[in-house]
Amino acid sequence: MQSNIEHKAIKDETVTAPAVLVIEAKQRQKLIDWRELNAFRDLLYFLTWRQIKVRYAQSAVGIGWAILQPLVTMVVFTIIFGNLAKISSEGSPYALFSLAALLPWTYFSNSVTDGVSSLVSEANTLRKVYFPRVLIPLASILAKLLDLGIACCLMAVLMLFYKQAPNLWLLIMPILLVLMICSALGLSLWLSALAIQYRDVKHGLNFFIQLAMYACPIVYPTTAIPESYRLIYALNPMVAIVEGFRSGLLGTNTFQWSYLACGFATTTLVLLTGLKFFRAREIVFADVA
Repeated sequence: MQSNIEHKAIKDETVTAPAVLVIEAKQRQKLIDWRELNAFRDLLYFLTWRQIKVRYAQSAVGIGWAILQPLVTMVVFTIIFGNLAKISSEGSPYALFSLAALLPWTYFSNSVTDGVSSLVSEANTLRKVYFPRVLIPLASILAKLLDLGIACCLMAVLMLFYKQAPNLWLLIMPILLVLMICSALGLSLWLSALAIQYRDVKHGLNFFIQLAMYACPIVYPTTAIPESYRLIYALNPMVAIVEGFRSGLLGTNTFQWSYLACGFATTTLVLLTGLKFFRAREIVFADVA
């Protein structure tokens, strides 16, 4: 009888014992946790939409800024490089020649600028709640797609004015769009992870962006580069992107797939290493923000 009572007591103690949850560090950190990103997809939508609303809130011009920036730059370039310097536009009006390049460049430069400063801007959020940190720079980059779409409307109007029709190379635009987003994201991941701790990265970025524009065929054609150096030059992903926009919109020349291959190689390297560096640094974001 006593043995049965003791057995019952042990059984009850086993049933009512509290569960113990052990949290351990992952042995191998994934570059991209697709399941986690899918779980937070609504947050990505919210962050992207908030970026758009903040940009145009209490703005007299509103979405007109998406048109004014490439338009004013195009006018300045046309006067200085087209009329005064007489730089070749490969048979197209220089206004269209420069604007076709400014569309992707303006998107890229603005995306990187906002993406780099995004973690610093969201410092308070980083300290309060967990979510995939990569969503913050990604949302900044996706929000700029609206500006790109609006600027493309300006390009369409000018093409009608100059009676310029697009051609079949326009079909490669989705590929170029993916390359643009990945290029901007890769660079933003590298620099944002540094900028949250070293704030002078943000200050030096504007200078870097200004210099980088002249390393791309914005005001001049790629044919101005000696042929023996063009593949090296095409390691800059913006070369393939700009040439693709000009080929599809203006038909200035046949698109070079070798440029695209070089651009994708560089973008893949920057994106993968950027993700690895970002994931390695995100453990200290909340402490240094």
